[in-house]
Amino acid sequence: MSAGRTAPSGWREIWSPAFLVIFGLNFVLNVSQFMVNALVPKLTDGFGASATTVGLVTGLFAATALLVRPFVGVATTRIRHSHLLAATAVVLLLAFACFAFAGDVTAVVIGRLLQGFGMGFLAPVTLAMASNALPERRMASGIGLFSLGQAIGMAIGPAIGLWLERLLGYGPTFAISAGAMAVVAVLAPLVRSESPRRESRPRERLWRSFIAPEAIAPAIVIFFLGGAYSVVNSFVILYGESMGIESIGLFFTAYALALLVSRPIAGPIADRFGLTAVIVPGTLIYGVAFFLISTARSLPEFLVAGAVSAFGYGICQPAVQTLALLAVSRERRGIASNTNYMGLDLSYLVLPVAAGALVSAGHEAGWADADAYSLMFRFMIIPVAIGLAVYVLFARPTPRTRDDLSPGALNPTEG
Repeated sequence: MSAGRTAPSGWREIWSPAFLVIFGLNFVLNVSQFMVNALVPKLTDGFGASATTVGLVTGLFAATALLVRPFVGVATTRIRHSHLLAATAVVLLLAFACFAFAGDVTAVVIGRLLQGFGMGFLAPVTLAMASNALPERRMASGIGLFSLGQAIGMAIGPAIGLWLERLLGYGPTFAISAGAMAVVAVLAPLVRSESPRRESRPRERLWRSFIAPEAIAPAIVIFFLGGAYSVVNSFVILYGESMGIESIGLFFTAYALALLVSRPIAGPIADRFGLTAVIVPGTLIYGVAFFLISTARSLPEFLVAGAVSAFGYGICQPAVQTLALLAVSRERRGIASNTNYMGLDLSYLVLPVAAGALVSAGHEAGWADADAYSLMFRFMIIPVAIGLAVYVLFARPTPRTRDDLSPGALNPTEG
């Protein structure tokens, strides 16, 4: 930008037509996902499934998402992203149709497998499309705002799904979600996206087609930070109920509402001062949030812990995603995003199991449920600390990302 030209406002730089459209589609996708995710366990339980089966059906989602990750990286470099998004929406439509017409647990399992397949593609593709629609000097702010679509979906999706289920029943509610996927499938090809570059280059090793080495360190960071939050998703409801706390689900509402404040603040800070200015204090706050969860004994205390979490993990997640995206060239951002989500998928499979083992150990030692959960949440400070250590030692911005994220490059009033 020349010195004599007036710089456009930061918001106008971010909210381009391309970014606005992909933000809207991502919002619809996330609301539908959280509507469905809130109902699938109830639907499975309604078929008389055991608690173990309910847990297995839930776990299949992350497992199949992880299995398709190797194919996502290849696809994002060879197929136009808008076409990938449309195909993914069709797969999710089929998954939701399985739920809508399910007559037994088998149909739910098939739907869940399809849903995991679709979600394995969805997050990396939409994140790559959003990053390509953003100016690099506004990347941190833009990715933070883009992720608000997920936060808002988390806040309102389950409530909408449960309300519609009570009003209409399972079948029509899942059909509405399937209809939303049909709308996305129709609109996605209309989104402007770049054609994959067909450059002649030396043949790469196969693993580099689905893993970006530059994004491995950020993926390890998100493994520990995201895994710790997956433990919250898995056990905070049971923890609150063990103490007789009603409406403990408001913990997630407090988290999502606080994100509406934390992420718009964190993005400009990262743009101006660098990602470290967000990730390091955010991780420390995240550790404090787990201490607050472990000591909470009333609903207001849980709500405070949920809000504090939004200023911890809530600002770290998009910052680490930004770090991974800026570590690679533009055409490899789909692969970098895929690498980041592989770390997240693995964490969803590993850390909740480890946390459950800690709770079981507490039960075997004769501890009350609340005490066992409290100790487990206190232990979750350890993976948060490991994530911070990995970032400081291995994942801080490379020379490439330092150039992209220097204050002069990112502040539109300079240069």
